[in-house]
This record gives sequence, C-alpha cells and structure tokens, in this order.
Amino acid sequence: MTTMFELGLAIDGFTPASDIAEQARAAEAGGVDTLWIATHLFLRDPVALGATALAATRTLKVALMAISPYAMHPVHAAMGAATLAELYPGRVVLCLGVGAPGDQDAAGIERPRPLATLREAIAVCRALFAGDTIDHRGAVFTVTQRRLVNAPCDVPIVLAASGPKMLALAGSDADGVIISGAASAPFVESCLTRVAGGAQGRKIQNSGIVYTGIEGDGVGQGRATVESLRRTLGFILRGGHHAENVAMGGASLDQQALREAYAAEDWEAVDRLISDDVLARHAACGDAAHVRTRLDAYHRAGLDHVIVSGITDPAEITAALSAITARP
Repeated sequence: MTTMFELGLAIDGFTPASDIAEQARAAEAGGVDTLWIATHLFLRDPVALGATALAATRTLKVALMAISPYAMHPVHAAMGAATLAELYPGRVVLCLGVGAPGDQDAAGIERPRPLATLREAIAVCRALFAGDTIDHRGAVFTVTQRRLVNAPCDVPIVLAASGPKMLALAGSDADGVIISGAASAPFVESCLTRVAGGAQGRKIQNSGIVYTGIEGDGVGQGRATVESLRRTLGFILRGGHHAENVAMGGASLDQQALREAYAAEDWEAVDRLISDDVLARHAACGDAAHVRTRLDAYHRAGLDHVIVSGITDPAEITAALSAITARP
C-alpha cells in the first residue's frame, strides 16, 4: 500500500558515486516520488549524481538540494537544472539555500545579506526558466540581456528555510519549502505557519527531511542506522539556532553540553546527550509500525512530502521503503 503523503528520499553525497544508480532504482521501486541529492562543498557533485539517477530510472524526480547562490551563481545553477530538464522533462527540481556555514568558511565564501541574496537568486532562476531575456539589476546580482538557450522549461524552485524571514520568503517567492532534518513535528508545524503567512493563499508544496531508522522487519543495518543517528542529530541540534526547535520538541537536551562534547569529540557523551527521548521527538526510529506513526505525525504537522533520510545502502533502502509502505 502507499503512504498518505508523497514520499521522498535524501542522499547526502557521502556514499560512492557508483552507488547512485542502484540507490535511485531502489527508491523508485519503493514508491519514492523525488530523490533529493544534497549539495555539500567538498563532497560529490549533485548535478552529475542527478544525471546518473535520472538515467537509471523512468519516473523518479531529482531535486538538487540545496544549491547556494554564494557558492554557485544562480545563472549556473539554472543552467545545470535546465540541462537536466532538457534531457528529462518534468523530473527536475531546483532547491536553493544559504548553505552550510562550516563548509563555506572552509572555502573562504562569505555570506552577506542572505535574505536579499536568496530572493534575487529565486527571481533570476525563475526568469531564466521562463525563457525570458532577463533584465535583473538587483542589489546582489546583475544579469542583463541574456536568456537560457534551452528554456522555457518546467523546473520548480524550492527554498531550504528555517528562520522566520526565510520561511516567509519561501511562501511568497518559491514553489515549495523544505525543512531540514532533526526538526520536531511541533517545530515543523510552526515553520509551515510562517510559510503560509508569506504565501497569502499561494499553493506551496511543504517538504521536510525526517531522519529514519527502522529496527527489525528485515531491514539489514536497522539498529546500526538508529545508533548512527545519535551523532547526526547531535551535530545538528548542538547549534544555538535550534533552541526553539528543541524547546518545542519537548525533550530534555543540554545544548551547551552537547556543543562541548562535540568540540572535544567525546562521542560517548554525545550519544548519552542524544537520548532515546531526543531521538523519539526529532526523528523516526523504531520498528516499522512506530516509524510509520512518526512519519504520519510529520504529515499531520503539514508536510505534503516527507523525505526519509539516513538510509543509503540500496538493499536497505528497498527493505526500509517496503516496511514504511506496508500498512495493515
């Protein structure tokens, strides 16, 4: 049986590029609508991975997530997405976002005026996808008297957002929003309220990443996946900007102690601080029935498109998706 919501799968770029075709085929066979391929500096290129995933499948969509206009000019981002869309019409999504601060610091990339930068990046990409001869003269980008040679093309634009102003921008300017992983369901609901405020009645697709680990039910590395998520969630939730998320989730978590444990690489302390209660409130972990209940909770919080993350082995993808969609 199918889920009540659109199902996505996120791939982070840590696994070998040679795995992407099998990952994509497993995702498509398991009922996934969109494969979200992360853009992390110093890891694997999402356009190359996306092209391989699209070539290996028949209907699967690919989202390039989340390309930063600080690291890649919006013209170049639009070129990459439009070229994939020329080859695979209707199967490509462009996701824009500020990007990971640590990666950008390592590359010497500054990030001034994020709201204006993302607003203009969306505008530039949208005009290019429409096939317009663009005349954009903004405070951040200037793009004049040129058009994409392979436009118009149908490429939805999704914004990765977390702060109130960026969430409102997703509602007012983008075709969709994606909420990052480790968000509690109440925090997702709060974020989507801000998106709706910016949308003012516009139809926006609400997507969100949910870190997922299934124990038992024939899922090969289930328990190991669940345990590995403690450090993934610890890495994310140590950030001070997640204070509201943690508070709304309701779990007891000492973020300062978590930051100190991560800085000291005290993994025992990290695993202890990311308790079973934190996992329960900020991820979907447990047996298949419980995971389905958790994913449904994120759907009820407002997600149209629930993106499973943390599962990368093709065989485990197959088993996990089968467990998720096998409703009684």
